[in-house]
Amino acid sequence: MKLVSSRMAGKVVDALSVSFSEYDFIEGDDEQPRTVVSASNLRIPRIDPSVLKLRHRIGRGPFGDVWLATYHRSTNEYDHQYHEVAIKMLHPVKQDDMRTLLDKFDDLYSKCQGVNNICSFQGISIIGGKICIVMKFYEGSIGDKMTRLKGGKLPLPNILRYGINLAQGILELHLQGILVLNLKPFNFLLNETDQAVLGDIGIPYLLLGIQLPSSDMTHRLGTPNYMAPEQWQPEIRGPISFETDSWGFACSIVEMLTGIVPWHGKSADEIYDLVVRKQEKPLIPSGLPPAVEKVLLGCFEYDFRSRPLMKDILHVFKSSENGGEDDGRWTDLGSTIVSDRKHSTTGYTEWFLSKDHLLVGDTVRSRKPSNSCKPENMDVPEGNVVGVDYSTDRDGFVLVKIHGIHDPLRVSVSTLERVTFGLAAGDWVRLKEEDKRHSPVGILHYIDRDGNVAVGFIGLETLWKGSSSQFQMAETCCIGQFVKLKSNVLSPRFAWPRKRGGMWATGKICWILPNGCLVVKFPGRLTFGEELGDFLADPAEVEVVSFKNCPGVVKKYQHLEDFHWAVRPLLIALGLFTAMKMGSFVGKRIGRSKAKRQSSVIHNDVQHMDHAGSGNPAWLPPPVANILFGEGAAR
Repeated sequence: MKLVSSRMAGKVVDALSVSFSEYDFIEGDDEQPRTVVSASNLRIPRIDPSVLKLRHRIGRGPFGDVWLATYHRSTNEYDHQYHEVAIKMLHPVKQDDMRTLLDKFDDLYSKCQGVNNICSFQGISIIGGKICIVMKFYEGSIGDKMTRLKGGKLPLPNILRYGINLAQGILELHLQGILVLNLKPFNFLLNETDQAVLGDIGIPYLLLGIQLPSSDMTHRLGTPNYMAPEQWQPEIRGPISFETDSWGFACSIVEMLTGIVPWHGKSADEIYDLVVRKQEKPLIPSGLPPAVEKVLLGCFEYDFRSRPLMKDILHVFKSSENGGEDDGRWTDLGSTIVSDRKHSTTGYTEWFLSKDHLLVGDTVRSRKPSNSCKPENMDVPEGNVVGVDYSTDRDGFVLVKIHGIHDPLRVSVSTLERVTFGLAAGDWVRLKEEDKRHSPVGILHYIDRDGNVAVGFIGLETLWKGSSSQFQMAETCCIGQFVKLKSNVLSPRFAWPRKRGGMWATGKICWILPNGCLVVKFPGRLTFGEELGDFLADPAEVEVVSFKNCPGVVKKYQHLEDFHWAVRPLLIALGLFTAMKMGSFVGKRIGRSKAKRQSSVIHNDVQHMDHAGSGNPAWLPPPVANILFGEGAAR
């Protein structure tokens, strides 16, 4: 069958056609139809909707429905072939975004060539104005298999085997720069040999920047029960990265182990409150192999930079499967809350520290403690690596040559950070040329030895990539600092409270997100009930407040009130108490003084009367004596 384009060569093909009538379709002898378009080199095969027959819906998801369909192919006039396919019909998007989304699918299709353990794309079509992804039909998924088992749990050997299949596929997609973002057991399909394959290949990632019909979907990418904190409003709480998939993978593994969906029975809003605001984490069963338990704990770190990469997860699952640590059962003693496992000295997780390997010739310096503005112990202010030794310890040691010291120092790798062009991962940077689409201040996530960088900015859903020459150092923000909006900020990016009199309030940084977004609490404000107690801030719009930079006694007192809302009432109460005590004290002193004076007067009068009474037989009170006898009496 051949459909000839009705447009002139060299013009852009309209991707909005319901029936793809303006595309050239050529079906050859190969299994997949080939497409030739007169105006653009499309990579993913376009399938005419007339050869697809929808039978019934077999699944629903946040981004579309899955249908079982029959695909009719004819290789010649007498040979007709029918086979079942699965069609993922996406929710409708705006016509202006249709072309962009189709281009993204072309890019995805080309990158997925040769990737193992992912579902097979057969093409793409448009039915009823909706983009439809035509895929190979699989008989079931891991989620389906769990529903047929008592308790919904899978044996640990099966979980490890499926986990290896899935981690390999996810890792290969990551190497192509593709994030999945929708990992869950019902998206893990099973092929004819009981191997797990990914059934959703980055659809949420492709929808980044596309206007979706639901406002809720615009602010989250994935299925709520399996979403990492940064997937909710990624342009504010992100960016999303490869470690985002680590959270979803771990949620899926925990569900396979327990038979219970993470956050079961919770609404999307409740899950958001638990995961994002309260920073709670899914429960994992106890008694797992130590390495598996450890990697699952790491996957649930709130800051994705502290989570393991997919290659780390794959290594642990392979080691556990081959190590024979378990016979297929584990001691299910209940569930345990995931606890933070930080490095004993620097505050960083093992997974964070393992993401950069030092080489001979690297410039290094002592690593600052986590969330610290200044290094507490600069054993290595700056030096060069002259030797490496990873054989004796997992973390390894390096020999560092420091200027002014004759012999190189042997230093643990975990206490050092690589410095390239004056920058190291975790530094605060500012773009020299600002872009209004996002904040100019962000956090450096990675810099390679050639100066290529990845930076997190508020306003961007993914990491910004560019060159170190485009940045300059920015002022560092730390947890515990007090900040307020700059005086020249009239309309801040996020809502910000005011003090009495209309001045911007001063708050305390309680958390810093990976893109530099500041989570600020206002201990100087008394809140009631459901009133919001914390706010977000753009680091480019705030300035640090401290007693040192507060001019005058009044400003210093006002900053003192920022520490807690009870400061003013306590000072008022203390003032009233002091005034009362002072009033009582002064009153008593005055009373005692009057009593003393009266006592002195009476004493003098008595002495006077005694002296006067010696010449007069009759005694009269002094005033009466004065009246009767006048000056003569005195004499």
